[in-house]
Amino acid sequence: MSIPSFFSMYQQLIATPSISSMDPGWDHSNKGVIDLLATWLEALGFQCEINELENKPGKYNLLARRGTGTGGLLLSGHTDTVPYDAQRWSLDPFQLTEKDNRWYGLGSIDMKGFFAFIIEVLKNLPSAAQQKPLMILATADEETTMDGARQLSMFNNLKPDTCIIGEPTSMRPVCAHKGHLSEAIRVIGRSGHSSDPKLGINAIEVMHQVIGKLLQVQSEFSHNYSNPMFAVPEPTLNLGSIHGGDNPNRICGCCELQIDVRPLPGMAIDDLYGIIDRHLTELKQQTEAQIEWLHLHEPIPGFEQTTDAALVKLAEKVSQQASQAVNYCTEAPFLQALGCQTIVMGPGSINQAHQPDEFLSMDSIDSSKKTIESLIRALCF
Repeated sequence: MSIPSFFSMYQQLIATPSISSMDPGWDHSNKGVIDLLATWLEALGFQCEINELENKPGKYNLLARRGTGTGGLLLSGHTDTVPYDAQRWSLDPFQLTEKDNRWYGLGSIDMKGFFAFIIEVLKNLPSAAQQKPLMILATADEETTMDGARQLSMFNNLKPDTCIIGEPTSMRPVCAHKGHLSEAIRVIGRSGHSSDPKLGINAIEVMHQVIGKLLQVQSEFSHNYSNPMFAVPEPTLNLGSIHGGDNPNRICGCCELQIDVRPLPGMAIDDLYGIIDRHLTELKQQTEAQIEWLHLHEPIPGFEQTTDAALVKLAEKVSQQASQAVNYCTEAPFLQALGCQTIVMGPGSINQAHQPDEFLSMDSIDSSKKTIESLIRALCF
């Protein structure tokens, strides 16, 4: 079969909903995107393997391979998008719209469009000239649990030498990023009539003390840990949302706080949990309320590829940009765990990710294609 034009591939990817969300009302299967990619990649001589995630019906990973031998290059991306706010989008998020020298659409840069770039470049690279294996990985649920990247062991003998993850970095190589933890702390007190505080245990009051302990954790992070590679050099702890109580005239019986923690690369997750737990344990011994700590998803560690790695040097040379560290999080630590040199580098600006009217600047298309082609040629041809 003939492979569609670059614009048509983009159109079809954007038109195929693949939202991942913890809210079942938003969540979609990504199978439609996986099937499109498999069809186009098979036409380019790739052998495709599709695996449904364990305990995730309707969610799939795709691994396409071309070439024999060991090692080679893995190009990786996620097939899902975040939900969208229809009131803030001025255009149809599922229709690729060309306007003002931009391509608008949900996933245009974060990050279904990356696959269209890869396939368009590969149209002009004869497979007969390929010297090393080339693999393309498309994962599920990066925007929520990262379960797709956590289940790569389902693919046999996936051991690339190098990996490039095509998240939107304006084609500047990213060699490090922080991790991501989402946690909930729940205080269970005892409700009662507000006219007599002794009738209950006010969970909001106890949560006030919890927050004080977490602010101490914040201070400990900033004093004891630092990495000058990052614009925000210390690990961060954000108090993200809080909910408690049901009526002004009742003593609050339950209050829950959700927090976001961004550890630095190299920080042991267990050590980080230990710091928080130490502060909360002190409080547990001082109150009759129950204080529970819940993990909202499995932790994502930080990522770092040394700047003297051959892949980083190559990416800097090809892009003519120095590598950088960023504060957001990707699947990189799970890909790096395969034993390969790993960077994050792809078309589009991260400033557009998760935003209404997400777009790819058309001015960047040709240069992004050339950079991707140069990297593939250098690593596989």
